[in-house]
Amino acid sequence: MSDVAIRVEGLGKQYQIGANRKPYKTIRESITDIALNPLRRLRAGFSADAPNGEHAFWALKDVGFEVNRGEVVGIIGRNGAGKSTLLKILSRITEPTEGEVEIAGRVGSLLEVGTGFHPELTGRENIYLNGAILGMKRSEIHRRFDEIVAFSEIERFLETPVKHYSSGMYTRLAFAVAAHLEPEILIVDEVLAVGDAAFQKKCLGKMGDVARHGRTVLLVSHNMAAIENLCPTSILLSGGRIANQGCTRNVIRSYLQTLGSFAAETRIASRTDRTGTGEVRLTSFHLEDTDGRPLTAVTSGMDVVFVFGFECRRERKVWKVDPGLSLGTNDGYTLTVFYSSYTGSTLDAVGRGTFRCRIDRFPLSAGRYTVGARLVAGGEEADWLRGPISLIDVESGDFYGTGHKGFEGSTPLLIDGVWEVSQGS
Repeated sequence: MSDVAIRVEGLGKQYQIGANRKPYKTIRESITDIALNPLRRLRAGFSADAPNGEHAFWALKDVGFEVNRGEVVGIIGRNGAGKSTLLKILSRITEPTEGEVEIAGRVGSLLEVGTGFHPELTGRENIYLNGAILGMKRSEIHRRFDEIVAFSEIERFLETPVKHYSSGMYTRLAFAVAAHLEPEILIVDEVLAVGDAAFQKKCLGKMGDVARHGRTVLLVSHNMAAIENLCPTSILLSGGRIANQGCTRNVIRSYLQTLGSFAAETRIASRTDRTGTGEVRLTSFHLEDTDGRPLTAVTSGMDVVFVFGFECRRERKVWKVDPGLSLGTNDGYTLTVFYSSYTGSTLDAVGRGTFRCRIDRFPLSAGRYTVGARLVAGGEEADWLRGPISLIDVESGDFYGTGHKGFEGSTPLLIDGVWEVSQGS
């Protein structure tokens, strides 16, 4: 038996965008049209011209790689690089336009929250439904049922239709099913983007267990630390093509080099990799100094203002919003998270505007960092972008006021304090 679990050759996926769709006709209208105008219909049928306004877009083009049995492979790249399209083809959700895919083994996939779940069925019923879709026998599902429920932590809601579940509950149950029903190949797309820190840690641990048991795993994530810890090899997609593949550390380094420098303003209104009610959404981000001048870089120890543009879905409604930002390293480690509520307050938001967060004596050493953002409105998650919304470059500065720059290149965080000494016991 071949050691190859997944073989992809010359894979391409084309979408038509901007097409002018014609209204559906009844059977009578279609038959009458053909009978009265046979020649015109025949010519139209053989016409190769695309409809007005229709353009071809290649989400994937000439992609080829092999994954051996038991390998854990990361797939990384910018938003729109083709990562999710690739996984949908491998999961047989969509068909390729060209090329071939050979898969040896049963595939379990977790691509989006609630994929494969029927909203009217209970959690219990969906466990058995998902197992059947994966090709499991009822006895096999029954044998792992208790483990799935325990991992998902939804025991109290097991008999509730999943349409009443929160996004976190959906994800916990979906991941538990996909990871515990022992598919030979597990395909996971951004499972770490939803859920609290404890659940994310459980997911990482479970994927590590799956890998150690010799099953094949494909993992898409913006969390570079998770990719590096779990995946010995990775694939970098850019513009629908493979830009690099091989040792994960080298591929991540190549990816980070493509991100470019921080722009004066980052537009994020059109980003689709987000979750939440959408009642209040982030639209842009930039940095300012305390005099309101835009910044393209930050100096350690300076006072800096993080500015987030927002818009509300309902123009006149006033929302109590708890905005939060996170700062992390380029390899996916979160350094700090800061919400307005940490200081005991929320902000009133109506229509369009900006949230500003001033950080005095910016406490990061020289380097490049990621910025993440999340909005909670009316007590519910309103907008959470899965990946970083921007990069910021930090330059050396006199954080301590003494000319000492700390251990630059070794530790990102700068802290201030007072050292004292007491003599004797």
